Amino acid sequence: MEKRYSSPVITIQPESSIFDALLQMQINFVKHIVITIKNIPVGIVTERDINRFLGEDKTAHAIDEIPIKHVMQKNVITITDNMEDNFDQCAARMETFKIGSVVLVNDNGEMIGIVSRTNLTKSYASVFGGKYLVKNFMSKKVVTCRRSDSLKFALSLMNKNQISRLVVTDENGYPVGLISTNTLLRHSDYFTKGNTRSRDYLLPINGEKLTVNDLLTDELLTINEEDDLAIAASKMIKNQVSGIPVVDSNHNLVGIVSKTDVVRAFSIVGPHEELRSKYKELY
Repeated sequence: MEKRYSSPVITIQPESSIFDALLQMQINFVKHIVITIKNIPVGIVTERDINRFLGEDKTAHAIDEIPIKHVMQKNVITITDNMEDNFDQCAARMETFKIGSVVLVNDNGEMIGIVSRTNLTKSYASVFGGKYLVKNFMSKKVVTCRRSDSLKFALSLMNKNQISRLVVTDENGYPVGLISTNTLLRHSDYFTKGNTRSRDYLLPINGEKLTVNDLLTDELLTINEEDDLAIAASKMIKNQVSGIPVVDSNHNLVGIVSKTDVVRAFSIVGPHEELRSKYKELY
């Protein structure tokens, strides 16, 4: 039985505010928070859920005044800890329900852990080398922006396309950087200034004046489309990123590969390996 799920699990109560949830995400470097009542999971919320809610919510309430119960996803996907092949089961659930984590519970429904995309990506990197190439699972649809675009425009582009990252390209279309909601959150003045009434919590105080170039680092991590998917998974874990731009031999941008893609591969490779082993036993 797998015991490599993340621990401890970060939890809050249903009446806690959006601000409380965001603060816990920032302090603990996580993208999801489990909402519990007496250790029973009743909901889960991600940074993207909060972005979407604030984009659609037209009230004047500040995010320290809105209970997280109004934002959370109530259909928590769980798995009991006594099931065999925990990671295979979790990968299948993540792929089927398009979610980023599965909560582990005991026979009484009490939460004891959580399996995230990061856990599965780390496992894939160490177990399934030589199975698939990056090009077999990468997404060919890449949303891009330019260095000169404002941070507000970049954030609106992410929200509009319901994605967490943008590839930054130069005038020739070559990738030069990556910007994500995590990048914005790390540079946000929201928490350091105690400005609890701001709705654009991901943007610095001068977010409208700052450009994408102001937050770019000098080095861009990329992966070749012909590389092993396990290498991409390993790079994500080592560099603590959720997605990597994919290039061809001429350094042309041809796609992006993410932990979601690795989970999709994980959900397929397990059953395939089981079928292969049974086939060998029969013949």
